[in-house]
Amino acid sequence: MGMTTDVHVRELRYFATVAEELHFTRAAELLYVSQPALSKQIRALERQLGAELFHRGPRGVTLTEAGTALLPHARRMLADWTEGAAAVEAARAARRDTLVVGMSTSPGRGGLLPAIRSRFTAAHPEAVLQLRQMSWEDPTAGLADGTADVAYVWLPLPDADRYAWTVVAEEPRLVALPDSHPLAAREETDFADLAGEPFLALPPEAGVLRDFWLALDERRALDGPAARPPRVGAEISGTEETYEALVAGLGICLVATGNAPLITLGGVVTRPVRGLSPSRYALARRREDEGRALVRGYVEACRRVTDRA
Repeated sequence: MGMTTDVHVRELRYFATVAEELHFTRAAELLYVSQPALSKQIRALERQLGAELFHRGPRGVTLTEAGTALLPHARRMLADWTEGAAAVEAARAARRDTLVVGMSTSPGRGGLLPAIRSRFTAAHPEAVLQLRQMSWEDPTAGLADGTADVAYVWLPLPDADRYAWTVVAEEPRLVALPDSHPLAAREETDFADLAGEPFLALPPEAGVLRDFWLALDERRALDGPAARPPRVGAEISGTEETYEALVAGLGICLVATGNAPLITLGGVVTRPVRGLSPSRYALARRREDEGRALVRGYVEACRRVTDRA
């Protein structure tokens, strides 16, 4: 046998077609190849198998014993291959019709997600929407590694030029602190008065986003001791952890107005802060996916809903 592992699907298809037609010219027409090219391929297959597959006699073409033996196997392999190719196509179609929406904190914000979903599915009834909760270590909520097609993220994004985004909400950053904290007694506080406190920080992997929630830009603008780098009281990678760290007095943290309800459970309060830029919550996507129909459709649904809001 020797080299039979190198037989290609095309050669088996040529063989099976000649075996069914028992006529080289008709088989060549069905296969859209020239008759000499077909004969040459069949001869190459016979050489590889070390056996003649067809008698080419004056009364036409007939199968040899070897050809008769090969035919059911060739048919089965061709059928398997067709099924395999169909499975790949089905997987591609499913990928085409599925949109994965990443997020690191649930948007909440007055039923934003359900409103966008219903508008999107009305326009794309064939599409499957998958919402995926991502860890706080990934500030792109799945866009960077391809696990999400679109994502609700906080700006700024790392490698910002890779992405395009639509701002969904611009909200003041509040300070969250335990209700026993001296600053909790104030209606409102200046950022300068908070700067020296221990802060809860996102994981280092969050990069520019960690810096934003530690208000590094605002710190640089301060004078005196308040301008020092932040003291990190604890690292937080989820809402529950944040709440636990606040209650335990490990530090204070900044929070977007829309996310305040997630952590102002018993023992934690939020207060407005003067001298902080607002937070911006956005729907982002990779620039190379801007042309994908479902990505475009979801962004469009989001714009419609947020413009109306």
